Amino acid sequence: MFRIGHSYDTHRIGPHKLFKLGGVPIPWNRGLIGHSDADVVLHVVAESIIGALALGDLGTLFPDTDSQYKNRDSSFFVAEAVKIMEERGYTIQNIDITVYLEEPMLVPYKPLMKKQIAALLKTAENNVNIKATRGEGLGYIGRREGMSAEAVVLLISNPQMKKL
Repeated sequence: MFRIGHSYDTHRIGPHKLFKLGGVPIPWNRGLIGHSDADVVLHVVAESIIGALALGDLGTLFPDTDSQYKNRDSSFFVAEAVKIMEERGYTIQNIDITVYLEEPMLVPYKPLMKKQIAALLKTAENNVNIKATRGEGLGYIGRREGMSAEAVVLLISNPQMKKL
């Protein structure tokens, strides 16, 4: 059996802090604002899995009103989503991620992001695709006010897990 999940997330750009996308620190003179570490890429990765399992959204399982998630590394959310996915007998078939940003350029970081995300998802790197596109000066992305990402994930039931 297959299950498909989709997620879209946006974070405001603000003063400099540790900036990470896909779990990879990227040098930049700005950062993303959020309750956790604001890694917009890992947020959509986790939430697309949560959606595929029909469990709501990231805020349902990890509300931003809960102080235990304040400044939390977003790899935690992905690891928890993967744990639930595995408990329900699924694995990642593939995930396709798009990042919408004006800057910084992600070309040198995409292979590292792909490797990090594949490790978090316990899947092969060739099951992870990452694209980036600019706002071309239009809207909040083009004005460098925010950054967005979206992901589509395909889960497949794991026959070995079903035997348990």
